[in-house]
Amino acid sequence: MIEYITIDRLLPVVFREEKEESRIAGSEVWLKHLDIAKPQSYLVYAESGTGKSSLCAYLYGNRRDYDGKILFDGEDVGTYTPEKWSRLRREALAYLPQQLSLFPELTAIDNVLLKNRLTDYSSEADIRLMFQQLAIDNRADVEAGRLSIGQQQRVAIIRALVQPFDFLLLDEPVSHLDARNNEVVAQMIAAEARKRGASIIATSVGNHLSISDFKMLRL
Repeated sequence: MIEYITIDRLLPVVFREEKEESRIAGSEVWLKHLDIAKPQSYLVYAESGTGKSSLCAYLYGNRRDYDGKILFDGEDVGTYTPEKWSRLRREALAYLPQQLSLFPELTAIDNVLLKNRLTDYSSEADIRLMFQQLAIDNRADVEAGRLSIGQQQRVAIIRALVQPFDFLLLDEPVSHLDARNNEVVAQMIAAEARKRGASIIATSVGNHLSISDFKMLRL
């Protein structure tokens, strides 16, 4: 379980020479000290190329090409073993990457069930209900590679929600959704976060996830 995340003077390595540029100087994240505690949720908004996907990857432990520190409950994640990261990704951190990373040859439902088998947190009936709520139940048994990008995004959102989590990392979660689907997705995500007493950290370059109580942070 993770109660809070601390970002301390964090900066992508590729930005080392840009500390004086306006896009870094104006950031409320890079080179700042920031505590993110449950259940407050955050929307990190940014222009393309300012590092929002990098931030999510750093918090999930996929990348380490940064200066500064990330701490979970005061502990530097740079000391974590692969085994500890694996446990945290099963029990405390859920992640929706921008590229979605679905297996195209598997059906939509099998992509989700494969993730769910790691924890058995959700029942298949509950998962199929999520498909119904997001209006893709008629596509559940279709290969993911045959779905539209908007349908794939909804499948990937469900996949992120079928595990325990303290922090839900969402990289542009509604970039391919219209306003109606954005609203439905936002309601589902907010409900699942409340159920767990968890925080959401979402990024956006324009099409924001429709959750009203986000704390806004400029990247």
